Amino acid sequence: MNHKMQTGQLLPGKPDRASRFKWALTLIAAAGLMAWAAGCGSAQVYSTVNHHQFSLSGDELRYSGIAFITPSTVTGQEEEKQAVAFTFVETLKTERPDVKFVSLPETLSAINRADLGEAYQRMFVEYKDTGLFDSKTLYQVGEVTGTRYLAQLKLAGFSQGSSGRFSVFGLRLVETKFAKLRLFFQIWDAKDGSIAWEGVQELNWSEEEVNEDAVSLQTVIGEAARNLAKRLPE
Repeated sequence: MNHKMQTGQLLPGKPDRASRFKWALTLIAAAGLMAWAAGCGSAQVYSTVNHHQFSLSGDELRYSGIAFITPSTVTGQEEEKQAVAFTFVETLKTERPDVKFVSLPETLSAINRADLGEAYQRMFVEYKDTGLFDSKTLYQVGEVTGTRYLAQLKLAGFSQGSSGRFSVFGLRLVETKFAKLRLFFQIWDAKDGSIAWEGVQELNWSEEEVNEDAVSLQTVIGEAARNLAKRLPE
């Protein structure tokens, strides 16, 4: 039997020179793009903030404090209420340490201890129809939380996603992650039932990453809170 191998015959399972060259290019390109992404992964943020100051003053804000009541959200985002309030309040505490902020759990606990749960629920049912909070209930909530002002957040819109940015030989290396947010922030005067201050934040966030993590709601809420905190009276 002739065991000689003819010239040019490939051993089984051994890649040819073209395949090896292709994979070498892939690895080099991947390493280069990952290094580029690591150095250029900063977020691009475009935001618009509009606000109206009706009666809220910096002195009253510092002296009287703000308690957060239950946020409202667009359909499909109801489960995010607690996360929205928590992130927003924690950011405000950092940005405005001179102001007393009562978190949502603290407000709800005070309402429950004072047996105001039914009145609080009715207030929100009426709010859905009228856009108004019952002045008597507002006053009571202000009393049990030890604040004059009550703040409500309204998550009017939130979306997130990603798109391919760079790929080599079908291998996706870098993705552009994005999130869009529309958030209302109203401060009510519990003393007379009026709106003392309001603002709206529209924010577009994008960043190029090599990982698969999406831009989180907490990330954009924190950015929105910082932007709105700068507009509060000092």
